[in-house]
Amino acid sequence: MPRPRIEPEISTEPETSQRMIAAAVEAFGERGYHATTTRDIAARAGLSPAALYVHYPSKAALLALISRQGHASALDLVTRAAAPGQDAAAALARVVTEFASWHARHHRVARVVQYEFGALPEADRAEIVGMRRRIEQVVEDLIRGGIAEGTMDVAHPRRVARAILSLCVDVSRWYDPGGRDGPDDLGALYSELALRMVGTLPGHPRPAAPGGRIAGCCSTSPTRSGPPCPSTQETPRSPSPPP
Repeated sequence: MPRPRIEPEISTEPETSQRMIAAAVEAFGERGYHATTTRDIAARAGLSPAALYVHYPSKAALLALISRQGHASALDLVTRAAAPGQDAAAALARVVTEFASWHARHHRVARVVQYEFGALPEADRAEIVGMRRRIEQVVEDLIRGGIAEGTMDVAHPRRVARAILSLCVDVSRWYDPGGRDGPDDLGALYSELALRMVGTLPGHPRPAAPGGRIAGCCSTSPTRSGPPCPSTQETPRSPSPPP
């Protein structure tokens, strides 16, 4: 049976350590963290259980390392995709494209780091929470930037940022490399969905809301600030001609 491998862009550990990490990813993904033993991991890596303990004190330490490396890889990708010099909509599209396709391309690692999060030791969990918040903040800042530019219409930027990221993360749960859609296809689809969620598409005017007004340009709701939309204001009627 071929030994499992870990993607080099996620882990830069020495070769033996990478074999152990890849074996742990495979075992955790198939059996779940709690059902996996260190003996399972060692056997998949082609090593003795004693050899594993030379490198890692426990399977919890392996899970923490996998989670840290996976989140660090995703955070770096998101940060680079959101680099300055582009408008907010283009940056958001690029971030979502990269983030969604990453969760397809690296679905085995992503499943472990996302769905075994609760098994992390408390100190490691706090570190991962910090990384997740930084990823979420990047997307929230882009949405707030789009609102400031007038290209996005979002009432709750933080909630929408979390919803967009949740959609991308869930790709790792169901993605099948043998399926019809590849990572790039999903990245393109999810970026379009995200832009629709914030009320814009690159190179297009913001969509018209019911009543013919431009979404977000004005407000007719007593709970939203902003001037009433000209298209919704009542036009004064001309006086009726005398009989």
